[in-house]
Amino acid sequence: MEILVILVPLALMLGGAGLVAFLWSLRSGQYDDLDGAAWRAIADDEPPPQEAPVKR
Repeated sequence: MEILVILVPLALMLGGAGLVAFLWSLRSGQYDDLDGAAWRAIADDEPPPQEAPVKR
C-alpha cells in the first residue's frame, strides 16, 4: 500500500500535464481549421495531363 503514496501523486501530475498541454493547444489555434487538412489531402493540385489522340 505504500506504493500508492507515489502512484497517486504521479497520476495526478500526469493528468495535470495532459490538461495543460490540451489547453495550450487550444489557445495556440491547433483546432481552428479541422476540415482544411482533410480537403488538402484529397484535393488535386493540377489536372492530369491530356494525352494526344493517336492518329491511324
